[in-house]
Amino acid sequence: MSVTVRVPAKVNVQLGVGGLRADGFHDLANVFFAVALGDEVTATAGGPGTGVTLSCTGPDAEAVPLDDSNLAARAARLLATHHGLAAPDVHLHIAKAIPVAGGMAGGSADGAAALVACDALWGLGTPTEVLLELAAELGSDVPFALVGGVALGRGRGEILEPLPVAGSYHWVFAVADGGLSTPAVFRECDRLREEAGTGSADTEVRTPDADPALLAALADGDAVALAAALTNDLQAAALSLRPALAATLRAGTEAGAIGALVSGSGPTCAFLAKDAESAEAVAAALRASGSCRAAHATYGPVPGAAVAGGA
Repeated sequence: MSVTVRVPAKVNVQLGVGGLRADGFHDLANVFFAVALGDEVTATAGGPGTGVTLSCTGPDAEAVPLDDSNLAARAARLLATHHGLAAPDVHLHIAKAIPVAGGMAGGSADGAAALVACDALWGLGTPTEVLLELAAELGSDVPFALVGGVALGRGRGEILEPLPVAGSYHWVFAVADGGLSTPAVFRECDRLREEAGTGSADTEVRTPDADPALLAALADGDAVALAAALTNDLQAAALSLRPALAATLRAGTEAGAIGALVSGSGPTCAFLAKDAESAEAVAAALRASGSCRAAHATYGPVPGAAVAGGA
């Protein structure tokens, strides 16, 4: 028996980053937006004593860890422990489409998908609020991958408030060679703030909040207004660590994108287009520019992790 779950990638249409807290984290005002580019995780019952095993196919599959550090494996074990089950015997196959270490929460998405897939495979019927609590234990971005749509994430990003959104938006994602470490990008953000003389501690940096103009644009279905409101407080740090991303952002904008930013901690760059035709044109121009490894046109918002099929 097997269960397949499809789970979306995310782009942060606003990523406001507060100062460094004593616990090493930063308070965030993180407006998550789920897009149709996504992974699939298939959970299959394993033989007795096989434990949790993993496999992966798709772009950058070789960069996906197939050990206990993988969030999908951790999710399966966490769900089993919560329900008092013996060590689970399950095989998790990840079909990757979300860029690895690309700032689109691919690993977190796989963790969320594994929770949903194993819950269905094992017939547990875990309430959504409990799955969200388990997801938050796994990582800050995992809860959003469960719910999808558009939501404001506070705290470390795990405290979610669904946001009203009208219409559909067309996106292009330019994939860079290699990844960027999220902790390294946050450290660089702190360093740049210190260098600028503003300080980097939470006592020195204003606690971020959602931008009213961005929230209004989403509620109105106004792509042009949303494009004007896109912000990412980690973008300067990502560009500092990977200066070549500036050429990618420029290429997408010159090709007709109405908005552009680094997605999350990068290095994937996100471009908002006025319509589906424009998105395809921007993607083609980015591929031809030589400034990125691949470019994908997609749309959103879309729902979170959901069962796609079983056997």
